[in-house]
Formats: sequence, structure tokens, C-alpha cells
Amino acid sequence: QVQLVESGGGLVQPGGSLRLSCAASGVFFSINAMGWYRQAPGKQRELVATVSGGGSTNYADSVKGRFTISRDDAKNTVYLQMNSLKPEDTAVYFCYAEFLMSTKYSTGYWGKGTLVTVSS
Repeated sequence: QVQLVESGGGLVQPGGSLRLSCAASGVFFSINAMGWYRQAPGKQRELVATVSGGGSTNYADSVKGRFTISRDDAKNTVYLQMNSLKPEDTAVYFCYAEFLMSTKYSTGYWGKGTLVTVSS
């Protein structure tokens, strides 16, 4: 059973910073792409940032220059450093990862989410 567990959410003032972590556990061959998505109240889930197995990154325009995604493959963990936070960044942040379960089969898993609230 593969599991993704996020941590690091909380309440922060506008302009502040938070660092989210997402640790993968379970039995799998390797992890391909990893990413962060978010869902604000009343809105659809949207992509925030992704990082490929080779380290290539992709960001939503709304977070470019403020957020940084990184991964530590030795720890099976992906991080999201969020700086210059704005009230519109308030959302539940979800971790996603694509796992290689065998030589021919891969599948994706979602974490349960962590709430980030940006408010004064």
C-alpha cells in the first residue's frame, strides 16, 4: 500500500513563508513525477508545481517566482517552498506522485491534503 502524507500547512500572514513536505511510503520500484495541487473553497483543484523524475520543474503562472518545488529521492519526499504568500494562495494543498509499481505498470496517488491559510 502506497501512501503520501503532507505536512507543513498552517496559518501565515500575507508576505510570509511556509514549507510543505510530502513523504511517500510503501512498496514501489521508484517515483516518477511528483507535484503539488491546490483547491480553494468553491473552486476546482489546480496545478501548482510539478517536478519530473529527472528534476525538470513546471509552475503555474500565479506562483512563478514565489514558490519552489524540490524533491529528495533518498527520502522519497517532495517539498514546496512558498514565499511572499498572498491571501489568494489560501487553499488545501495536495501532493501527487506517480509510482512505478513494476517494470510495466505505473499509477498515481494523492495525499489527503494540508490546509494553508494566508490571512492577517
